[in-house]
Amino acid sequence: MQAYERIERVIHYLESHHAAQPDLATLAAHAGMSPFHFHRLFSTWAGVTPKDFLQCLTVAHAKALLREGASVFDAALDAGLSGPGRLHDLCVTLEAATPGEVKRGGAGCTVSYGRAESPFGACLIAANERGVCHLAFEDRDDAAALDALRAEWPHASLERDDAQAAEIAQRVFRTHADAATRPLRAYVQGTAFQVRVWRALLRIPAGMLVTYGGLASALGDPRSARAVGTAVGRNPLAFLIPCHRVIRETGVVGGYRWGTTRKRAILAWESATRPLNAHSDV
Repeated sequence: MQAYERIERVIHYLESHHAAQPDLATLAAHAGMSPFHFHRLFSTWAGVTPKDFLQCLTVAHAKALLREGASVFDAALDAGLSGPGRLHDLCVTLEAATPGEVKRGGAGCTVSYGRAESPFGACLIAANERGVCHLAFEDRDDAAALDALRAEWPHASLERDDAQAAEIAQRVFRTHADAATRPLRAYVQGTAFQVRVWRALLRIPAGMLVTYGGLASALGDPRSARAVGTAVGRNPLAFLIPCHRVIRETGVVGGYRWGTTRKRAILAWESATRPLNAHSDV
């Protein structure tokens, strides 16, 4: 069983039992590991202890991030920057396909795709000469993920290249300690409004959250929250374009195309780089 699969099982358990504040032994048993090995695996994966990670899963923590994130997000937008403190220091150049290119559906274009591992499970990554054009999490060898790629690029020539996918995954999911800093190019198909929303998502700093209404206001149209939500849900590049950083006004985490549990895992993983109120050995 992969590390993320064990973490996913624990997150599922915590979602239902966090009020009981389960101890280390209980969580380790649920993961099928000894307390020692579970603590080491979890801390290595998340960067914090299981107890601190539990704090990151609470609604109170999400609401605190929302309160803090509003001003940071606005400042990042005003400065035209990707935002301070992004976990991976990504410099993403987002290029949009023209209406004619969208209509052609990739005709005459070669799209290389492959499966790779990430901290959040397996993913399917595709790229063409213009940049990364598809990134989706999948559960095991999910044929639906490949079907989705074919639907996005129906007339493109698809070629499998797992080595290239692994190299892209290393760049997308790298940590601060990694040296790679060269820009990562992304190529997306979408309406002008969708591309505006996706570009705004790139400006949300890691460890921060914004609501659908807040994102709509930042785009200059507070009444477009529903349309913004639709555009966020159609993001073709999981994690790379951080749609996981948008949550409901109530602080409730949900509505993620690749699963609410995975969204919680990503948000808590990113929050682990920020100071927590307290730390514990549990």
